[in-house]
Amino acid sequence: MLLAAGLSFAVWVYLIAARGGFWLASERERGAAAPKVWPAVVAVIPARDEAETIGATVGSLLAQDYAGSLRIVLIDDESSDRTAEIARHAGAEVVAGKPTPPGWTGKLWAVSQGVAAAGEDARYLLLTDADIAYEKGALAGLVARSEAEGLALNSLMARLRCESFAERFAIPAFVFFFQMLYPFAWAASRKKGTAAAAGGCMLVRRDALANAGGIGAIRGALIDDCALAALLKRRGSIRLSLAERVASLRRYDDFGEIRRMVVRSAYAQLRFSPALLVFTLAAMALVFLAPPAAALFAQGAARALGLSAWALMAISFQPTLRRYRASPLWGVALPAIAALYALYTLESGLASARGRGGLWKGRYQEAGARGR
Repeated sequence: MLLAAGLSFAVWVYLIAARGGFWLASERERGAAAPKVWPAVVAVIPARDEAETIGATVGSLLAQDYAGSLRIVLIDDESSDRTAEIARHAGAEVVAGKPTPPGWTGKLWAVSQGVAAAGEDARYLLLTDADIAYEKGALAGLVARSEAEGLALNSLMARLRCESFAERFAIPAFVFFFQMLYPFAWAASRKKGTAAAAGGCMLVRRDALANAGGIGAIRGALIDDCALAALLKRRGSIRLSLAERVASLRRYDDFGEIRRMVVRSAYAQLRFSPALLVFTLAAMALVFLAPPAAALFAQGAARALGLSAWALMAISFQPTLRRYRASPLWGVALPAIAALYALYTLESGLASARGRGGLWKGRYQEAGARGR
């Protein structure tokens, strides 16, 4: 127990002191001076059975006070509900998606069709999900910063909904874990190999995407946002920030919704490797579960190290909790939250072994991801 507690404490010291300051949640959405000429933008929205939110998404884009040209192109990915009708009524150009060919994930095939429909006149493509809402000025801020910093990709991690008990339990931790895995400051640094984006909101320079091979270069990626970030970072600068004026409309009213979100892609994140799955579960046990175990059941130095690691864990979680206006006591509960995510990660691996990986909107998309 002493060894485990000591290793866990050392890991938390490293995470806080040397992992890009991820826990501070300080990489925030920021604007820049207005460019002399506002470039044309085409918003590309892949949508499959998104009738509940698509009207609000399109409406929020049309309400932008953007001084340049803005078109909205929605690709209806074989929806079975009123997605296309609602989007067209809200003011979007609607393209009927074609069946997904082998080797592609459904979303990326839809995005590819949207990029083709956007044409070559726009300087930027706003790749956005059908459940994202934009406050006025959000698009102008994205474009201004991209122009000022010469970004090939400028992505915002939308503020996720955090109202139900399940959301308060799991959503701030999801953001915290994402930042831990992909420190935003490292993603922006040309000296670091880390590349990450948040798929809900990605402003992409069209020529950079074309020069990198287009969406087809990542056609089988299940974690498509980070795959796109890695592709474009080889071509230019990228940035990922926490959004202030962009929010997700997707509801997670119960743990089943959160479970499906994690199970869909967790094993793909581990490159479908059983060895990496075992290593990840062991690492999560060491980093998140060993501290409370030592604090509650060990004695002497092991207990002191366990308490110290648990305290560092809870303290590091506080900036994210404040961002979501959640009780600071959730910091103490982070080991239990991490245990839930570990179970979902294990389930993701088991679903893959049964040939049922990557389930989203009635499709098992893992075949495309494995076929890269």
